[in-house]
Amino acid sequence: MSSLPPNRRTVLRTLTGLGAVMLGASACGPGGGAEGAASTAGDAGTAGEGLRMGAEWESHARTFMSWPALDSVWAEDLPYVREDIARIARAIAEYEYVVMMARPEQLKAAQKACGRDVEVIPLAVDDLWARDTVPVFVEQDGEVTGVDFHFNGWGGKQTHTNDARVGATLLAKYGVPRREAPLVAEGGSFETDGEGTLLITESSIVNGNRNPGKSRDRIEDELKRTLGIKKVIWLAGVRGEDITDAHVDSLVRFTAPGVVLLDMTHPDTPADSWSRSSDQARAVLSEATDAKGRPFEVIDLPQPDLYEITGEGDDFVSTYANFYVANDAVFMPRFGDRKADKRARSILQEHFPKRDIVQVEIDTIASGGGGIHCATHDEPGKPVD
Repeated sequence: MSSLPPNRRTVLRTLTGLGAVMLGASACGPGGGAEGAASTAGDAGTAGEGLRMGAEWESHARTFMSWPALDSVWAEDLPYVREDIARIARAIAEYEYVVMMARPEQLKAAQKACGRDVEVIPLAVDDLWARDTVPVFVEQDGEVTGVDFHFNGWGGKQTHTNDARVGATLLAKYGVPRREAPLVAEGGSFETDGEGTLLITESSIVNGNRNPGKSRDRIEDELKRTLGIKKVIWLAGVRGEDITDAHVDSLVRFTAPGVVLLDMTHPDTPADSWSRSSDQARAVLSEATDAKGRPFEVIDLPQPDLYEITGEGDDFVSTYANFYVANDAVFMPRFGDRKADKRARSILQEHFPKRDIVQVEIDTIASGGGGIHCATHDEPGKPVD
């Protein structure tokens, strides 16, 4: 493989202020985005009543993905990251309907790479991170609504002219009602059990690059009203050392109400801010209870040995926690450390015994700072035939 492109953890931080607009001057601010989507204001002194954000293991109508478009981000590795995205899409399409968003001029190439079992639609995107650009879905009285959290390039760290409009455009296309959130956030920020408990890193949302001037208490109140959440459990995360400011979906994930898998660095990996973040999350979860008063069962999900993986790059994202739960299957990375890959697969199989565990090679995506969960976004509902 050729030399690695700028990745999400480091070099992209230098783009701040170089044309990536910040909150307040962005097209993705409240009221921005494409026209035509049914939209309601995010205030919901009553909006939280009857709302529910479902768990990922519940039924999906479809999976949304994005075809990476920017060679300014991926440079000579753009073809390789596209191969990873197509590989994930083909794998998921064996279990549920997959919709790939692609720029019109890239539609034909994306369709050829993904195969006929993936629907490729013309919808302008910038990069592959559908988890963060597609709205967060909630349900109320049997109706699904998309909550648009006004994607702003993770606080202005990357060009996002098209990605900022994905939420409104996609919901309009599928006729899904749209609610504008009173916050800026990304889908990778949120992890829920479907029963009113939300896990989130403080670093990724109580942050001046998304929500300037808003306190943690105010943000918590707005999350509860917007998503129907009953209890928010705050984890510290890591501020300023990756483009996302440490999303929770690479740190800790629910497998059932009261049960979480926690990312754990390999014992041969030197201690750093990421391992300390995991330790802090463990300490919080060991003392916390969920929305129904249950203590958490915390299961370690160990990372591979960085000397054994097939990927490259100092900031290779080697967590297995960034898995994706689809209809009848769980999709996880294969990093090349056979012992660790097998162990992680076994852990996931134990916690999802009725689903196939599918391992997918994603070395370029991981070298660019993400994983399978980052590249996918589920829409709840009855599966599309």
